[in-house]
Amino acid sequence: QILSQMKAMVNNNSHWETFNKYIDAVILQQYKILEQSDNTTIINRSQGAIAALRRLKILRDEVNKNVS
Repeated sequence: QILSQMKAMVNNNSHWETFNKYIDAVILQQYKILEQSDNTTIINRSQGAIAALRRLKILRDEVNKNVS
């Protein structure tokens, strides 16, 4: 049900491309944090954030696969 409500957003190319650019920018910020940190807690948080952001990048595929 939630996925079907998201279909309009993920299939609007302009919105989707802008959303992906934003995600890419945040991923780059997280990589910088990873490179500069020696604190394992911060490293783990950044790794988790990157994993979650990458999952968002495949949201379009998930929505279109599960909603017919």
